[in-house]
Amino acid sequence: MAPIFEVAEVFRRHGNAYRRDHAGHLGRGERRVMGAIELCRTAALGGHVEACHACGTTRIAYHSCRNRHCPKCQGQARAAWLAARQSELLPVPYFHAVFTLPPLAAEIAFQNKALVYTLLMRTASQALITLAADPKHLGAEIGLLAVLHTWGQTLTHHPHVHCVVPGGGLSPDGNRWIACSPNFFLPVHALSRLFRRLFLTGLVAAFQNGDLRFFGALAPLEDEHAFTDRVKALRQTEWVVYVKPPFGGPAQVLAYLARYTHRAAIANSRLVAVTEEEVAFSFKDYRRAGRHKVMRLSPHEFIRRFLLHVLPDGFHRIRHYGFLANGQRAQKIELCRALLEKVPSLNNPLEEMRRAASDPGQSCQSDVAPCPDCGGAMRRIGRLLPTRSRPFRCDTS
Repeated sequence: MAPIFEVAEVFRRHGNAYRRDHAGHLGRGERRVMGAIELCRTAALGGHVEACHACGTTRIAYHSCRNRHCPKCQGQARAAWLAARQSELLPVPYFHAVFTLPPLAAEIAFQNKALVYTLLMRTASQALITLAADPKHLGAEIGLLAVLHTWGQTLTHHPHVHCVVPGGGLSPDGNRWIACSPNFFLPVHALSRLFRRLFLTGLVAAFQNGDLRFFGALAPLEDEHAFTDRVKALRQTEWVVYVKPPFGGPAQVLAYLARYTHRAAIANSRLVAVTEEEVAFSFKDYRRAGRHKVMRLSPHEFIRRFLLHVLPDGFHRIRHYGFLANGQRAQKIELCRALLEKVPSLNNPLEEMRRAASDPGQSCQSDVAPCPDCGGAMRRIGRLLPTRSRPFRCDTS
């Protein structure tokens, strides 16, 4: 069932007024995202006509914008990506680690998105890989998949990285598989300290190279002494890192990936009201044991928060590291399987896994759905040209 309210409705109702009121602060990327979501699945992008060969029912299906920030356009990309990942799973437990930037670092990240988000993902992975390689811990070369999220439940800026890690790795000589303990991967306190040190080292290097930019309330950080004081404060801050219990099996890993990889800042299914005066949406209050609550914002504040999470052009928010790095992944996975002496049981249909992992708020509507009247097969019988002469550029990276 399609959600009652959509982010697109907020932009269509209030987008023009928001652009007008924030003309001096709205970047090209944010404008493009707004335009894409407003026009998604409308006549402006064209479409096609479908007909049921059983009962003759016809309907019009408009094209999607395919923008990665659009809540309606993640399903198809997610399905293709999951199909590729399914063949790479190993028959071992998988752990889920989360690395979060503290507020004093998060605000620097917001003004330097491409550089600091990359640094966040790289140092989180380095912390895992370095600690796992230490003979005092695992003493193995591990692999991992990292996914960047920049939002919290209430759409505030909250950059953090979700890492999915096989529970073990290759020995230094590559001749055996070293498994970790069934319910323990790496010490969280040591991970947190190493992550903090690696990140701050990279941040200081970026400052010394003149790669960081500061404006507004952070403009004083252009001064070396002020920046040094900020780094000192960050060194004295506890950085939040936690490792969840392992997944039950490959199907659960796929279900998790389906929820966390191709995901927009908020799903349409979370919206409970869209009016001229407010936008209301549900959220989990983790300070109150995950209780479900409703937040009510003015339309302009909702749009502002949504646009906080627009990523730089070409930024890859899903990355692979260690033995899962792109250049060597196939070879290393084959070696891991040979050392494990068995192939993972992945004979369950991928479609069944996707259904179990599906998020109704971000379901894909671009596939041809069955006839709403008789359930028969719908086939495309015609094409509708877009009414917009120069469509915006899609951002699907």
